[in-house]
Amino acid sequence: MSGTSLDGVDAAMVRTDGIRVLEFGRTEYRPYSPAEREILRSALGREDGCEIEAAADVVDAAHVELLSGFEDAGLVGFHGQTTLHLPDEGRTRQIGDGQSLARALGVPVIWDFRSEDMRHGGQGAPLAPFYHFALARMLEISEPVAFLNIGGVANLTWLDPLREVPEAPGACLAFDTGPGNAPINDLCQARLDAPLDLDGRLTSAGDVDPGILKRLLEHQAYFSRTPPKSLDRNTFSGWLSEVDACTPEDAAATLAAGVAQAIAAGLTHCPNAPTRVLVSGGGRKNSGLMAQVSEALDCLVLPVDEAGMDGDMLEAQAFAYLAARVHSGLPTSAPGTTGAAKPVCGGTISEP
Repeated sequence: MSGTSLDGVDAAMVRTDGIRVLEFGRTEYRPYSPAEREILRSALGREDGCEIEAAADVVDAAHVELLSGFEDAGLVGFHGQTTLHLPDEGRTRQIGDGQSLARALGVPVIWDFRSEDMRHGGQGAPLAPFYHFALARMLEISEPVAFLNIGGVANLTWLDPLREVPEAPGACLAFDTGPGNAPINDLCQARLDAPLDLDGRLTSAGDVDPGILKRLLEHQAYFSRTPPKSLDRNTFSGWLSEVDACTPEDAAATLAAGVAQAIAAGLTHCPNAPTRVLVSGGGRKNSGLMAQVSEALDCLVLPVDEAGMDGDMLEAQAFAYLAARVHSGLPTSAPGTTGAAKPVCGGTISEP
């Protein structure tokens, strides 16, 4: 998994039949260098051109380098790097060549997970909900629960683990709630020449500006829109200009409050309140952001690590799990998760 935060590549092994999660295997992380990160950043918002070609070379090389150490993998799920995601226009772009990966690694690679879903009217995202459903069953959770991933964009999965399968009506509702780490990361890059707010030190040190927070939230019709729905990483890039006059600390705190309030607005779309929200992604390490989220929600908010999972690797595990589902011809999305007209098995299988 190479996510919208542009920090690096996560790889995680999972033993699964595409239905149950049977065992977690080892994990590895390969960070992008500052130069690689700039090449990827230059490709954001683009579908083609020399910037895309240069970024694709970075993505393919980094994935081959990391995955070459997983000699015992029988199957690889390759998400690629999203540079553009405009589902309302029927456009999405994930760079990376699964066929070249299959040749380099010598095992089947499943990739291009979004296109088939979008061909059936879906948003093409989020794609982790069926994995969240499997985790809830593995944890023997019997009441409605929500998984919240805070990456560059924040996305929420509400689910009822008592339903028979994740594609069943009422089993899963999933959507992007709004921005995640992206505005705070971009603030740190622009003001401090740092890629992120390490441990949330900046966010925790600031005060929220209520007037600016109100402006951040009132200009976005997205929050009241009925899900399923999904976003491009840069949809909320205008938030940065709103906090121009703030100190870096107050700007980060105010942006974090906007993220938290967007998540709270998202929960109002769920069939009923979850008993707990389990948080994955880099955002769970930002103590200031997590405090804002906990304050904004009326239920228990916990890092997924406290339930025995690896919050850094959940998304990578999800695409391993989805690869197994595609290999078995099982659905990877449904009307409740992406808005597709029917359950869809989405993914291209490339043999070595």
